[in-house]
Amino acid sequence: MQDFNKGFIYFICAVSAMGGLLFGYDWVVIGGAKPFYELFFSISHSPLMQGVAMTTALVGCLVGAMVAGAAADRYGRKPLLMASAVLFTVSAIATGLFNDFTLFNIARFIGGMGIGVASALAPMYIAEVSPTEIRGRMVSLNQMTIVLGILSAQIVNMLLARDTTVVENQTWNVEWGWRWMFWAETLPAALFLVMSFFIPESPVFLRVKGERLKVKEGNKEAGLKELFQSKYAKVLLLGLVIAVFQQWCGTNVIFNYAQEIFVGAGFDVDGMFINIVITGIANVVFTFVALYTIEKWGRRTLMLLGAGGLGLIYLTLGTCYFMEVKGLLMVVLVVAAISVYAMTLGPVTWTLLAEIFPNRVRGIAMATCTFALWVGCCTLTFSFPSMNAALGSSGTFWIYSAICICAFVFLMRNCPETKGKSLEELEKELVK
Repeated sequence: MQDFNKGFIYFICAVSAMGGLLFGYDWVVIGGAKPFYELFFSISHSPLMQGVAMTTALVGCLVGAMVAGAAADRYGRKPLLMASAVLFTVSAIATGLFNDFTLFNIARFIGGMGIGVASALAPMYIAEVSPTEIRGRMVSLNQMTIVLGILSAQIVNMLLARDTTVVENQTWNVEWGWRWMFWAETLPAALFLVMSFFIPESPVFLRVKGERLKVKEGNKEAGLKELFQSKYAKVLLLGLVIAVFQQWCGTNVIFNYAQEIFVGAGFDVDGMFINIVITGIANVVFTFVALYTIEKWGRRTLMLLGAGGLGLIYLTLGTCYFMEVKGLLMVVLVVAAISVYAMTLGPVTWTLLAEIFPNRVRGIAMATCTFALWVGCCTLTFSFPSMNAALGSSGTFWIYSAICICAFVFLMRNCPETKGKSLEELEKELVK
């Protein structure tokens, strides 16, 4: 591959990965805005309305992920990436603009659709335009931009939120601070939209579209009926398990419920925020590690390392909670869990999902698995408080450990190694 072509590949992959950056930012920014918009909309004493505000984007994710599949197979990958950029831009502006709670939630739903489309399309597009020898690294770039987006949102929230002990500052936070947290997304979203005009359509989509025309199928694209044929059953089951397991491995509850986890480990509020920053840094650092290990160690090895490693860490973490261990050891275990996830299941899941499906059904298959991933995210997020209350932190993490061990056995038996193989070679190997 010539240097000029390599540079162009890096460029178009980086543009596509901006969808991941916005995905990460939009996903996390609401956490910093939450205390202030709840006061603005007078829902600080209404758990139901608080739940609505936090989950509206999740519903949008589910809708966006499923719409993305059929639309990508019919219209192409590039138009869908552009559509996600538009959704992010509109949501960023509208969420901070509206003074009505219903309109606020509609804006969040639109942003969620952007997340759903981008999470399905960005890794798929990158896999289809990348040469075999660097495909894993390029798809992992999407996960890197996600964690950078998360970190960006945390930094923006911290910089915009003023000292709440000062009355004037608290008034500004409630009236304007939360708005600027959302509006800050407008600049990268608009940049993503502009840059998406300069990337080409996926060559895989163009080739498949040409093949359809040759056999006189017109513009007929693959749908769910075709995806659920028996010849795709094994690879579809693999994709669905990988997608759901990435969420139900339990690591994301550390980000979503960091307060409960660290307070349960004996830390005060100041210590809790310091530890959250530490976990965020570990997330970024070990995602960088994944960029270099995914082509050297392979996808299968990293998935097994992630499942087995997290199983052991959560078993230990649950035991420590049971024995009421406090302090530094608990932080070390939590950081270890995030580090293992960041270099294995986080990026490798997206890489495998973008690689294992045949060209003809990749769009609808990727969307279906992304939909399953977001269902896993919803159920994980929803179930943790009840599990934690009923079983305690020890029982909850023991359950996550058991899930990881079961997944390790499944992956050992069913997960192929895709490193160094073209998408066409994988199709012949996995679909028979």
